[in-house]
Amino acid sequence: MDAHYLSRRLFGGDKNGIKIMKKPKSNRSVGFKHSYLAWFISCQLTAMLGGMGTANAEEYFSPALLEIDNPMQGNADLSIFRQSGNQPPGIYRVDIYLNGTMITTQDVDFSLSTDAAGNQSLQPCLNAEMLKELGVKVALYPTISTTQECVNFRQDIPQSSARFDFEQQRLDLSLPQASLNLQARGYVSPDKWDAGIPALLMNYNFTGATQQIENSSRQQDGEDYYLNLRTGINLADWRLRNYSTWSRDSDGNNRWKSINTYMQRDIKVLKSQLVLGDSTSPSEVFDSVSFRGAQVASDDDMLPDSMKGYSPVVRGIARSNAQVTIRQNGYVIYQSYVAPGPFNISDLYPTSGSGDLQVTVKEADGSEQNLVVPFAAVPVLQREGRLKYSLTSGQYRSSSSDAEKTLFSQGTAIYGMRYGATAYGGIQAASKYQALVAGLGQNLGRIGALSADVTQAWTTRRDTPKTSGQSYRLRYGKSFVDTGTNFSLASYRYSTAGFYTLQEALDSYHSGNNYSTDQKKNRFELTMSQNLWQQGGAISISMVKEKYWNNNRSTESIGVGYNNTWSGISYGLNYTYSKNGLDSFGARTLYTDQIFALNISVPLNKWLAGGYATYGMSSSKKGNTTQNVGLSGTALADDNLNYNLTQGYGSQGQGSSGSAAVDYKGGKGELNVGYSYDKNQRRLNYGLEGGAVVHENGLTLSQPLSETMVLVKAPGAGNVRVTGNSGVKTDGRGYAVVPYATPYRNNQILLDTQTLPDDVDITMSSTSVIPARGAVARADFNPRVGQRVLMTLTRSNGQPVPFGAMVSDLNNKSYSGNIVGDDGQVYLTGMSDSGRLGVKWGNGPSQSCEVDYRLPKSIEATSIELLKGECR
Repeated sequence: MDAHYLSRRLFGGDKNGIKIMKKPKSNRSVGFKHSYLAWFISCQLTAMLGGMGTANAEEYFSPALLEIDNPMQGNADLSIFRQSGNQPPGIYRVDIYLNGTMITTQDVDFSLSTDAAGNQSLQPCLNAEMLKELGVKVALYPTISTTQECVNFRQDIPQSSARFDFEQQRLDLSLPQASLNLQARGYVSPDKWDAGIPALLMNYNFTGATQQIENSSRQQDGEDYYLNLRTGINLADWRLRNYSTWSRDSDGNNRWKSINTYMQRDIKVLKSQLVLGDSTSPSEVFDSVSFRGAQVASDDDMLPDSMKGYSPVVRGIARSNAQVTIRQNGYVIYQSYVAPGPFNISDLYPTSGSGDLQVTVKEADGSEQNLVVPFAAVPVLQREGRLKYSLTSGQYRSSSSDAEKTLFSQGTAIYGMRYGATAYGGIQAASKYQALVAGLGQNLGRIGALSADVTQAWTTRRDTPKTSGQSYRLRYGKSFVDTGTNFSLASYRYSTAGFYTLQEALDSYHSGNNYSTDQKKNRFELTMSQNLWQQGGAISISMVKEKYWNNNRSTESIGVGYNNTWSGISYGLNYTYSKNGLDSFGARTLYTDQIFALNISVPLNKWLAGGYATYGMSSSKKGNTTQNVGLSGTALADDNLNYNLTQGYGSQGQGSSGSAAVDYKGGKGELNVGYSYDKNQRRLNYGLEGGAVVHENGLTLSQPLSETMVLVKAPGAGNVRVTGNSGVKTDGRGYAVVPYATPYRNNQILLDTQTLPDDVDITMSSTSVIPARGAVARADFNPRVGQRVLMTLTRSNGQPVPFGAMVSDLNNKSYSGNIVGDDGQVYLTGMSDSGRLGVKWGNGPSQSCEVDYRLPKSIEATSIELLKGECR
């Protein structure tokens, strides 16, 4: 037994053992009586056992040593502490790891168990149903009964074990691979997806501005307002959402518009989402289209991380029980063990867009096989055996209110095949438009990944005869690790003169008389980056070019950037070229420009924490040159205040300009205020955004809400910070909303115990939730709200309760585990005004008693009340 650990457990404390006493925040004097002899003995014990190293025999701490000061107090049963790591049996909240992989966090009942060698340890009480949830094939073991309260791992599941690491509150389960249902890494059972609580939701974003416009021709003052509302209702698995806006211009014109309304829910068995109402179709195969109707589409977030995206299947043959290690770009991304014979690995986590996989198979005799699996990906590629689909049917929903609401249907499918290939296709059908698409994607390994498809369309546009045309598309992606070059995406699309998209076709049917559209001829786009030498920075390039059939118009946009850092100073150079108009075959070019920009950011941490000095310059070929200097950064304890000050000057008569803005992100919303000026105007702008959740326990305000969120419920624990979420704190009632949560994943919610009020104690400061998409998952905490008490417990004969006795609150079974110190003193937190305590220091009837207590009415929250209790 570690002597330091024994000393800490008997005379110190941690979050699950002896309660650590907080330092009082008031000046009230509290008299603590210490037994210096007991302290001296603990130090000697620590020194002696610490120097002995690891002992093979059972270590023993004699309770008789505690009777030196008071031989009449009697012996407490401390046998539980004799062996290393032993703790009192009971319910502990633990992280459960299965064969080294984190599975879940939950409360587990532990009891003392003695093995064949006579060693005692805490063993978990897990029944058959709990083992099934962990993925164990319970049917393989006939000795496990469905009515059995606790499975004995050593007896019921051969070659298995359970080890409880008390310090880490971690339960490690080791089970044979054959006893487990094979699941992909990162798999979360749909049974654990939390549909959340019933709730009413509102997300709001209000902005306003007061401005004065001055120039040679006119002077005008005005005010503009804009309100963005996203409201919703959650009930069971269904989510109802609405998105609406309201605006008012400086002329006093009001406009209210409902953008979309829809209902949505999971379809677990299909790993899909059902949407009824207004939405948009997927864009992997056809261009995305807005509709009002119904859609069922695959949801990749329902898959484990190791099955999302594209990664090749790694196949090989092991000659013995071997270790398989896979590296990409020099990093180990997978390691596992396989039995002799053929193996395949299909659950690699998606990594960079490309980079060959280096596979090492280390045999039992130490020999190695080395394989290379080429890998590159484009967006359409899917893993082998993965089918991704969508089915959509409804009315076409145009951005123009004059367009007809034409009915259409669409279906797409993408299927991952062997040898790195992916086949995909789809169909679109309406009374005025039909289209078919077929394509193939291929992982080409060292030279990248490529996909190619062709779309055949038949179109009947308004007042024109039916046309037929094709569109051909190529997409390419590759990372050249050796040279640091990354083609994020390079694509080219060519359409014949008779080809139209569904949107171009249906938009021609409208009530207006002057409808016209540009018919695209070809489109080229490129996004790439190049890392230079070490500390040489990186260059990025983006390019888009389009041409049209009907008017010879062309658009071009090119951007080139260079970014680097030197001694903490960040700087960048950027160049853009843009052209939008008729090409050389048309009448004239309508618009073209070139802009060069330089930006520098210098950290000021030595003088101003979180601050940066900035400089920016931009020069336009068609316009002027502007230069700006500024100061920006973050402030406050949580860095939830952002500020920005700039002052600039422009050539060609633009003159000086400036701006100042602050943004505060609080737990109940986000507020921003700004002021700007130049020679033409003065503007004061302001904004307020946030969210509100109405639930069974009332109304909770929050920061702006995302699609999926978590409601923290800690009644009575007001103004407690939620770790990892800037500005998020519980309100006065103990509720808070964590606005961003990842659906179908384990989200850890942690309360900062340093911010707990003086009269609040909490035994569990973290919990985890696995919300479904769109859910309001609730993270429940059980804080104890009440007074802090240092109670001296005596028995009916006047002698103190034995050292090491366990104290529990009989009115609250979840509150237990407080250990009595010397002279019968025990530190208790979260005590109610009155109640009954149970005290136990052995298994005999004479080794337990109960205490009735009542606290004084006037107690300061920051003080520790001294109280005596007679144990009967």
